[in-house]
Amino acid sequence: MLTADLARSRTHDDNISPLFIDVDEHRYQQTAAELIEIFNEHLGDPKGELEDTIDQLTVADTDYKIVQGLAKLLRDECEFETVAPVEPQAIRQALFEKANDSYPIVRQPTLGDDTQQLEVYSSVADQLGITLEECYRGMYADLEENKRLVRFGHRVSDEYDETDDSSTTTRLTGNSDESYAEDTITTEWLLTRYNLALAQAVLYDATEMRVRVWDSFATVFSYVKLFGLMHRIYPIDSTGARVASTNLADGYEAILDGAASLFSKSRKYGIRMANFLPALPLCDRWEMEADILNDEGGSAGRTLSFELDHTEDLSSHYAAQGEFDSDVERTLAQKWERANTDWHLIREDDVLDLGAEVMLPDFAIEHPDGRRAIFEVIGFWTPEYLDEKLTKIREANHDNLIMSVSERLDCSSEDFKGMDDRVLWFKSGIHVYDVVELAEEYALDRSPIQ
Repeated sequence: MLTADLARSRTHDDNISPLFIDVDEHRYQQTAAELIEIFNEHLGDPKGELEDTIDQLTVADTDYKIVQGLAKLLRDECEFETVAPVEPQAIRQALFEKANDSYPIVRQPTLGDDTQQLEVYSSVADQLGITLEECYRGMYADLEENKRLVRFGHRVSDEYDETDDSSTTTRLTGNSDESYAEDTITTEWLLTRYNLALAQAVLYDATEMRVRVWDSFATVFSYVKLFGLMHRIYPIDSTGARVASTNLADGYEAILDGAASLFSKSRKYGIRMANFLPALPLCDRWEMEADILNDEGGSAGRTLSFELDHTEDLSSHYAAQGEFDSDVERTLAQKWERANTDWHLIREDDVLDLGAEVMLPDFAIEHPDGRRAIFEVIGFWTPEYLDEKLTKIREANHDNLIMSVSERLDCSSEDFKGMDDRVLWFKSGIHVYDVVELAEEYALDRSPIQ
């Protein structure tokens, strides 16, 4: 995403909107193409050289924020690694030890005519079994500006070992290799991604987001859970008005509470809301409204309105649906595959009707004989939300619902009064056979959930 200093938005009356660019405008297409070419040409080069070239383009372009914003998004698709035949620290130590009594080496070296310096480097290069040039370059190869651009999008530097376990990826979702195979970085990709990033930046200070979707429900709400967003979900009709039950629903509305309302305006939580936004363009029809806290100048504490919908033609770089909403769920599924049990753990896609509100459980646990339990993992609800949710669950009377609750939450068994016997508490992971034991007790004969 964009850093706050690269965000571009306009405030008018009580509304705020991103300053989207026209992706078809020639000057933006030209700038995007030049930036992509710069990154391609610097594959394998030091990061400092790449940054210098970007700065030269920025100076020549009057749209400073746009150029730097586009470059930031391209950096997010890069990997920079220390490339040296020997650990730079080992090279430095050997050089300093060798030069200690004869010649101090305190600056990044350059090939020169100083024979005493050359003798020190030659000796250390022979000692470490590397060339003189590798010794020069490797000494400070771990400085940030000297790290090499080893991967850009789907392209990998010839010098980079793809089997190196130390490599990292900046992608939040999906499989990088698979995504890039179908989605090579292009000017259109970069410019549409930039507009999406501008919209995300507005959400950093959101206090509440209201989302309405009329398709791809499971995908959207899997990302709600993936980013740990507090949510309430309601059935709606084709106009967006709430209806009494899921039987009358054409779509669903989700109320997402943000950073300012729950965690004293934690920027970390605000970023989660911004990270969620790319899930919406995966739908054909969607609407979003958000309350944004404005802390600038004399307007501190003022709330602005931000609206967005599918007519903006934003595109998403997220996968259609993640397999799991959290590491806890992923680990449980992996454990389940190795466990010796007849019960099957299944990703749930049913909507649990709680009356005016709905709930999307994480799993179903099914036995070959037809018994079925619904399993919800609760890892991030606040006590207030949890109390409200439990009240609705009790009223809905879903007797085959079992839960696993994180001990990190500020709650206890007393909060689950009347349901505490169907709750598993966990610290870092959930044990398969504990879940199976609960399923054995509370599962019911399989029947459609109304």
